[in-house]
Amino acid sequence: MNGMEKPPVDPQNPWLQLRRLTPARIALGRTGTSLPTSAQLDFQLAHAQARDAVHLPFDHAGLSAQLQEGGRDSLLLHSAAPDRNTYLQRPDLGRKLSDESAQTLRDYASAHPGGVDLAIVVADGLSALAVHRHTLPFIKRLEDQMSADGWSLAPVLLVEQGRVAIGDEIGQLLGAKMLVMLIGERPGLSSPDSLGLYFTYAPKVGLTDAYRNCISNVRLEGLSYGMAAHRLLYLMREACRRQLSGVNLKDEAQLQTLESDDEVNMKSNFLLDPPPA
Repeated sequence: MNGMEKPPVDPQNPWLQLRRLTPARIALGRTGTSLPTSAQLDFQLAHAQARDAVHLPFDHAGLSAQLQEGGRDSLLLHSAAPDRNTYLQRPDLGRKLSDESAQTLRDYASAHPGGVDLAIVVADGLSALAVHRHTLPFIKRLEDQMSADGWSLAPVLLVEQGRVAIGDEIGQLLGAKMLVMLIGERPGLSSPDSLGLYFTYAPKVGLTDAYRNCISNVRLEGLSYGMAAHRLLYLMREACRRQLSGVNLKDEAQLQTLESDDEVNMKSNFLLDPPPA
């Protein structure tokens, strides 16, 4: 049995039934005092996939070409980390632009005065694989949902060797009212391609994580593109109305279930709320 197959249901072993509901490594069985060979090989494969995701080069040229095909301009930037090894060992360098990229943004801002309502930044982070797989479909879904808002957009900003905080400098140089960072999250042993979204209102250098809202685990096996776009759009609209983001801006988006058209308030807690009558 390989790692993709569901384990058979054994009424004498309830752990196997639970294993069918999660990718977590539970009910793996044993051979003597060790794991079965299949479970050990699955673990080694997942570990290798996670390592590969961290070191996969960012295909910014391919992503730029796909954006161009969809009618979206892009601009390539680079952090102050000159290479991948430095990026992994010096997180501080991944949080700021290189001198050349900072000047590129200043030149763009001078040629397009007045700032923009929204800047979308795409950074490889710790999983370029996530960016390659999910950036295009997510941006398309987001722009489809926000088309009626009439916000002005900067070109999609592609950042090589970037971390989340680099968006603050980018937003400040562009004069952006709002900034959304799409970045590859640290790979897990069951999720090497998880995309994270970080939203900041009025970005500027020096902000802490308390000023950002995070939507995590955007991927086919996690949070869907449509759900993530819906939640992000709610945050952006509320941020414009209240002029803030971060810990003071809660995600209270109303979502529709697949079973009915009734709206479900995300503030509810299924562990605490009584069952419906």
